[in-house]
Amino acid sequence: MKVKSRKAVFGDWMFVILCILISAICIIPMLNLAAKSLSSTEYLIRHEVFLWPKGWDFEAYKTVLSDPKYQRAFGWTAILTVICTLLSLTMTALCAYPLIMPGLKGKGLINIFITITMFFNAGTIPNYLLMKDLKLLENPLVLIIPACLSVYNMIIMRSFFYGIPDSLRESAEIDGASFFKIFLKIYLPLSKPVFASLALFYAVGRWNGYGDALMYIKTAKQWFPLQLLLYNILNNVNAVEVAAQEGFMMPGLKESLKSAIVMFSTVPILLIYPWLQRYFIAGVTMGAVKE
Repeated sequence: MKVKSRKAVFGDWMFVILCILISAICIIPMLNLAAKSLSSTEYLIRHEVFLWPKGWDFEAYKTVLSDPKYQRAFGWTAILTVICTLLSLTMTALCAYPLIMPGLKGKGLINIFITITMFFNAGTIPNYLLMKDLKLLENPLVLIIPACLSVYNMIIMRSFFYGIPDSLRESAEIDGASFFKIFLKIYLPLSKPVFASLALFYAVGRWNGYGDALMYIKTAKQWFPLQLLLYNILNNVNAVEVAAQEGFMMPGLKESLKSAIVMFSTVPILLIYPWLQRYFIAGVTMGAVKE
């Protein structure tokens, strides 16, 4: 049995301590929010709540769950996340799969054009004018179409496809399989890890996104995603008229309600990760091996 040197043991302990610190940085804010959302207003007013609830009170969650605008925003965001994730995965696969074919003419030039979009874009104002000319302002499609493909995610998927042996594709071609049949019967079943990883990337990005809705949707409040609703509440909660409109009538309730809304919008997407963790790790690492 090989015994580790003192330097190696010290390095292991330093790595463990670093992981604990990073985990604490991520977990403590969530625990603080959860504690505030479950605490009574009197303790929140006195700023006595840190990591454990005091004076357990579920009034904030009752307010969130019973308010139609929160329910509508939550349902719409869930539907939007599913639609965007499925569409993005489809577009990513359809872009990545042809780019691994050795006989594709102009493949190098196509790759250059695609890569350029990672570093350069038209800017905020030209994008807004483009959405306006396309009649997408105040339209739910503006939350779906512009961001349906990520070049970075496409490169990950393309790299994963490169890792699948060419002999599988060549044997299928000899048997007379078509271009799309090879993709559906060979590449798709072998690519579950990368699809799961990118599904998580796309889902988290869409669930947490509010910048596009903030820019392109002003009056059509029925299309406000949950994060934009949360942004509006947190941004305007100090105004008396907005506080009254949003139901922040009790002193201290606004702090509890803000925390409850953040938890309400964060927990659902966090629950997805454990189900995709094994695919997530495999997809990211295998997609980075070969270009």
